[in-house]
Amino acid sequence: MRDLAIKSFVTFFVIIDPVGILPLFIVLTARQDPQTRRKTTVRAFVLAGGVLIFFAFFGDFLLYFLGITMPAFEMAGGLLLLLLSTDMILVRHSGLRSVTEAETHEAIDRADVAVFPLAVPLIAGPGAITSVILLMGQARGDIGLQFIVIGVMLAVLGIGFVAFLFASRFMAWLGVTGINVMGRILGILLSALAVQYIIDGARNVIRSLGLS
Repeated sequence: MRDLAIKSFVTFFVIIDPVGILPLFIVLTARQDPQTRRKTTVRAFVLAGGVLIFFAFFGDFLLYFLGITMPAFEMAGGLLLLLLSTDMILVRHSGLRSVTEAETHEAIDRADVAVFPLAVPLIAGPGAITSVILLMGQARGDIGLQFIVIGVMLAVLGIGFVAFLFASRFMAWLGVTGINVMGRILGILLSALAVQYIIDGARNVIRSLGLS
């Protein structure tokens, strides 16, 4: 139980990366007054939480409906997270954990950026969705463990919510260099978790074939 809680916290904190997306949040809400920015923050995290909770409870059903086995999803998810960790270590921006340049320009022109791109894909992006399905899959059959995964996910979203509320102060304190250094460190941890997902998926495939 404790191991799953720690693993879930590290995974969600690294994937959602509330500190790393602060600069983009500040850019997207630069034209908003403090009250509007707070409303945007609330809406973004409520929507992102709803998306992740949906996939937490119905992700397995979607996989079953599409004919995708959990070992296959573990390996594919591990590869996806490995690519994401590479972006973090190299401080390289891609559609996995950030929006593209075209999407950024489109978002800046929007009156409301809470749904896109803040809630999706910045907070509840492909990596976060993949992670919640994988972690809930590991807790399958144990309601207590499933609630731990959900609780840890909500706790990380809470951390991100507070970080967004004090975005300007965090940016002034950490600076761009500090945020990049933190992102690299978290990227290394994520790469190890990603490889473990791939190993677990391969091991389950071998077991299902009766080779071990």
